[in-house]
Amino acid sequence: MATVELRFSAQPEHVRTARLVAAAVARRAGVDEAVLDEVRLAVGEACSRAVGLHRSHGITAPVSVVLTEEEKAFSIEVGDAVPEPGSAPATPGARGGSDEPETEGDGEDEMGLAVISGLVDDVEVRSGADGGIIRMSWPTALAAVRS
Repeated sequence: MATVELRFSAQPEHVRTARLVAAAVARRAGVDEAVLDEVRLAVGEACSRAVGLHRSHGITAPVSVVLTEEEKAFSIEVGDAVPEPGSAPATPGARGGSDEPETEGDGEDEMGLAVISGLVDDVEVRSGADGGIIRMSWPTALAAVRS
């Protein structure tokens, strides 16, 4: 299992680099060429979301991107260091309970997650005390041949 890890400061100009790296590693892992635009867009959206969360919460820790080539799939995890407020989210992946007022940033966050869900069939969103992770995966060409 080959893994590439990327960490960058929460600056919007670094999102483009993350997209380019993700597309290059996905291509090398065997992700179908027709899907590479979706990979780029999904990674860009997830990284932009993480950058926005870091900046709005004043967090200086880097955004992390882990790209993993597995036997039949290629996965990407984009992590932020924004701790989940409260002890338990109202819904999986949500940031905060239902008693907290929704801010404009929360609406943008939900829109970003909706875009990612529309682009990626296999997506998982988790959040906890150490921050959040969006995990996305795509089948590789080898998986299609073996099926």
